[in-house]
Amino acid sequence: MMKLLSMNPATLGVSMATDVATVGWDTNLSDHEVQRLLKGDILLQAKPCANRGGGVTARMCLPLERDQVWAQLTNYPRWVEYFPDLICSEMLSTVAESTGTGRRLYQVARKSFLMFSAQVEIYLRVFESIRDTTGYQIRFCLEQVEKGSFRDFSADLKLQNCGSGTLLTYSVQATPALPMPATLIQEAIRLDLPTNMQQMRQVLCDRPGQ
Repeated sequence: MMKLLSMNPATLGVSMATDVATVGWDTNLSDHEVQRLLKGDILLQAKPCANRGGGVTARMCLPLERDQVWAQLTNYPRWVEYFPDLICSEMLSTVAESTGTGRRLYQVARKSFLMFSAQVEIYLRVFESIRDTTGYQIRFCLEQVEKGSFRDFSADLKLQNCGSGTLLTYSVQATPALPMPATLIQEAIRLDLPTNMQQMRQVLCDRPGQ
Protein backbone atom coordinates (compact mmCIF):
# COMPACT_ATOMS: atom_id res chain seq x y z
CA MET A 1 0.00 0.00 0.00
CA MET A 2 1.28 3.44 -0.94
CA LYS A 3 1.43 6.04 1.81
CA LEU A 4 1.62 9.77 1.06
CA LEU A 5 3.53 12.03 3.44
CA SER A 6 3.03 15.76 3.20
CA MET A 7 6.14 17.92 3.33
CA ASN A 8 4.14 21.15 3.57
CA PRO A 9 6.12 22.75 0.73
CA ALA A 10 5.36 26.26 -0.44
CA THR A 11 6.33 25.25 -3.96
CA LEU A 12 8.94 23.09 -5.60
CA GLY A 13 9.74 26.01 -7.86
CA VAL A 14 10.12 23.88 -10.96
CA SER A 15 8.18 23.36 -14.15
CA MET A 16 7.08 19.70 -14.31
CA ALA A 17 4.68 17.65 -16.36
CA THR A 18 1.30 16.91 -14.80
CA ASP A 19 0.54 13.26 -15.58
CA VAL A 20 2.29 9.93 -15.86
CA ALA A 21 2.26 9.87 -19.65
CA THR A 22 3.95 13.24 -20.10
CA VAL A 23 6.36 12.75 -17.20
CA GLY A 24 7.52 9.44 -18.68
CA TRP A 25 8.55 7.82 -15.39
CA ASP A 26 9.16 4.11 -15.31
CA THR A 27 6.76 3.57 -12.40
CA ASN A 28 3.28 2.31 -11.66
CA LEU A 29 2.15 5.58 -10.14
CA SER A 30 -1.33 6.92 -10.67
CA ASP A 31 -1.96 10.47 -11.85
CA HIS A 32 -3.06 11.33 -8.31
CA GLU A 33 0.21 10.09 -6.85
CA VAL A 34 2.15 12.03 -9.47
CA GLN A 35 0.28 15.19 -8.52
CA ARG A 36 1.10 14.63 -4.86
CA LEU A 37 4.78 14.19 -5.71
CA LEU A 38 4.82 17.38 -7.73
CA LYS A 39 3.32 19.22 -4.73
CA GLY A 40 6.22 18.08 -2.57
CA ASP A 41 4.86 14.99 -0.83
CA ILE A 42 6.98 11.92 -0.16
CA LEU A 43 5.46 8.57 -1.19
CA LEU A 44 6.27 5.43 0.78
CA GLN A 45 5.52 1.87 -0.30
CA ALA A 46 6.31 -1.31 1.63
CA LYS A 47 7.58 -4.29 -0.34
CA PRO A 48 8.04 -7.95 0.61
CA CYS A 49 11.56 -9.37 0.78
CA ALA A 50 12.95 -12.87 0.91
CA ASN A 51 14.44 -14.48 4.03
CA ARG A 52 12.22 -12.61 6.48
CA GLY A 53 13.55 -9.25 5.47
CA GLY A 54 11.61 -6.03 5.08
CA GLY A 55 11.81 -3.25 2.54
CA VAL A 56 10.37 0.17 1.75
CA THR A 57 10.53 2.38 -1.34
CA ALA A 58 10.38 6.17 -1.02
CA ARG A 59 9.87 8.68 -3.84
CA MET A 60 10.18 12.46 -3.92
CA CYS A 61 10.63 15.25 -6.46
CA LEU A 62 13.53 17.67 -6.43
CA PRO A 63 13.61 21.13 -8.06
CA LEU A 64 17.10 20.38 -9.40
CA GLU A 65 18.45 18.97 -12.64
CA ARG A 66 19.42 15.31 -12.56
CA ASP A 67 23.14 16.00 -13.07
CA GLN A 68 23.12 18.40 -10.10
CA VAL A 69 21.57 15.77 -7.86
CA TRP A 70 23.89 13.05 -9.12
CA ALA A 71 27.01 15.10 -8.42
CA GLN A 72 25.96 15.54 -4.80
CA LEU A 73 24.76 12.01 -4.12
CA THR A 74 27.93 10.39 -5.48
CA ASN A 75 29.93 12.45 -3.00
CA TYR A 76 29.55 9.70 -0.41
CA PRO A 77 31.19 11.37 2.60
CA ARG A 78 28.34 13.90 2.39
CA TRP A 79 25.76 11.23 3.20
CA VAL A 80 26.23 12.03 6.90
CA GLU A 81 24.45 15.30 6.08
CA TYR A 82 21.49 13.51 4.52
CA PHE A 83 20.81 10.80 7.09
CA PRO A 84 20.80 11.94 10.75
CA ASP A 85 21.70 8.46 12.10
CA LEU A 86 24.74 8.13 9.85
CA ILE A 87 27.86 9.35 11.66
CA CYS A 88 30.54 8.17 9.22
CA SER A 89 30.60 7.58 5.47
CA GLU A 90 34.07 6.98 4.06
CA MET A 91 34.96 6.01 0.51
CA LEU A 92 37.75 3.45 0.60
CA SER A 93 38.38 2.66 -3.06
CA THR A 94 37.13 3.02 -6.64
CA VAL A 95 37.12 0.22 -9.21
CA ALA A 96 36.15 0.34 -12.88
CA GLU A 97 33.30 -2.08 -13.63
CA SER A 98 32.02 -3.31 -16.99
CA THR A 99 28.62 -1.75 -16.29
CA GLY A 100 29.82 1.46 -14.65
CA THR A 101 31.83 2.63 -11.65
CA GLY A 102 32.26 0.53 -8.52
CA ARG A 103 33.21 1.85 -5.11
CA ARG A 104 33.78 0.49 -1.63
CA LEU A 105 32.38 2.37 1.38
CA TYR A 106 32.66 2.14 5.13
CA GLN A 107 29.67 3.50 7.05
CA VAL A 108 28.80 3.80 10.73
CA ALA A 109 25.30 4.51 12.02
CA ARG A 110 23.80 4.79 15.48
CA LYS A 111 20.33 3.40 15.81
CA SER A 112 18.03 2.00 18.49
CA PHE A 113 14.86 0.31 17.32
CA LEU A 114 14.01 -3.30 18.07
CA MET A 115 16.44 -5.38 16.01
CA PHE A 116 19.00 -2.65 15.40
CA SER A 117 22.19 -2.41 17.44
CA ALA A 118 23.14 0.79 19.22
CA GLN A 119 25.86 1.17 16.60
CA VAL A 120 26.17 -0.47 13.18
CA GLU A 121 29.42 -0.59 11.20
CA ILE A 122 29.28 -1.98 7.66
CA TYR A 123 31.29 -2.18 4.46
CA LEU A 124 29.31 -1.61 1.26
CA ARG A 125 29.96 -2.18 -2.41
CA VAL A 126 28.49 0.63 -4.48
CA PHE A 127 27.73 0.41 -8.19
CA GLU A 128 26.99 3.52 -10.24
CA SER A 129 25.26 3.42 -13.62
CA ILE A 130 24.31 6.26 -15.96
CA ARG A 131 21.82 5.54 -18.72
CA ASP A 132 19.71 8.16 -20.42
CA THR A 133 16.92 5.68 -21.11
CA THR A 134 16.49 4.23 -17.61
CA GLY A 135 17.95 7.00 -15.45
CA TYR A 136 20.94 7.31 -13.17
CA GLN A 137 21.27 4.53 -10.60
CA ILE A 138 23.31 3.79 -7.46
CA ARG A 139 23.15 0.36 -5.88
CA PHE A 140 24.43 -0.33 -2.37
CA CYS A 141 25.22 -3.96 -1.48
CA LEU A 142 26.37 -5.28 1.87
CA GLU A 143 29.89 -6.65 1.76
CA GLN A 144 30.70 -7.11 5.43
CA VAL A 145 29.17 -6.35 8.83
CA GLU A 146 31.87 -5.14 11.18
CA LYS A 147 29.48 -4.51 14.06
CA GLY A 148 25.71 -4.72 14.34
CA SER A 149 22.74 -6.99 13.84
CA PHE A 150 22.22 -7.08 10.06
CA ARG A 151 22.41 -10.30 8.10
CA ASP A 152 21.71 -8.56 4.82
CA PHE A 153 21.24 -5.01 3.58
CA SER A 154 20.83 -3.38 0.18
CA ALA A 155 19.58 -0.11 -1.24
CA ASP A 156 18.89 1.28 -4.68
CA LEU A 157 18.72 4.93 -5.60
CA LYS A 158 17.37 6.05 -8.98
CA LEU A 159 17.15 9.50 -10.58
CA GLN A 160 14.78 10.24 -13.46
CA ASN A 161 14.13 13.47 -15.31
CA CYS A 162 10.88 15.26 -14.55
CA GLY A 163 10.56 18.42 -16.62
CA SER A 164 13.25 20.72 -15.24
CA GLY A 165 13.38 18.72 -12.02
CA THR A 166 14.21 15.19 -10.88
CA LEU A 167 12.29 12.24 -9.44
CA LEU A 168 14.35 10.47 -6.78
CA THR A 169 13.40 6.88 -5.89
CA TYR A 170 15.15 5.25 -2.93
CA SER A 171 14.49 1.59 -2.09
CA VAL A 172 16.00 -0.04 0.97
CA GLN A 173 15.69 -3.53 2.41
CA ALA A 174 17.25 -5.21 5.41
CA THR A 175 17.31 -8.59 7.10
CA PRO A 176 18.25 -8.73 10.80
CA ALA A 177 20.48 -11.42 12.21
CA LEU A 178 17.78 -12.43 14.69
CA PRO A 179 14.39 -13.76 13.51
CA MET A 180 11.98 -10.84 13.22
CA PRO A 181 8.61 -10.40 11.49
CA ALA A 182 8.96 -8.57 8.18
CA THR A 183 6.25 -6.11 9.25
CA LEU A 184 8.38 -4.89 12.15
CA ILE A 185 11.39 -4.43 9.89
CA GLN A 186 9.30 -2.47 7.40
CA GLU A 187 7.91 -0.34 10.22
CA ALA A 188 11.42 0.51 11.44
CA ILE A 189 12.49 1.56 7.95
CA ARG A 190 9.21 3.38 7.27
CA LEU A 191 9.62 5.48 10.42
CA ASP A 192 13.13 6.53 9.42
CA LEU A 193 12.74 7.23 5.71
CA PRO A 194 10.52 10.35 5.83
CA THR A 195 12.98 12.18 8.07
CA ASN A 196 15.93 11.02 5.99
CA MET A 197 14.32 12.01 2.69
CA GLN A 198 13.26 15.41 4.00
CA GLN A 199 16.75 16.05 5.29
CA MET A 200 18.27 14.90 2.00
CA ARG A 201 16.05 17.20 -0.05
CA GLN A 202 16.82 20.15 2.24
CA VAL A 203 20.58 19.66 1.95
CA LEU A 204 20.51 19.04 -1.81
CA CYS A 205 18.44 22.15 -2.45
CA ASP A 206 20.39 24.38 -0.06
CA ARG A 207 23.71 23.62 -1.79
CA PRO A 208 22.92 22.49 -5.36
CA GLY A 209 26.37 23.38 -6.69
CA GLN A 210 28.31 21.23 -4.24
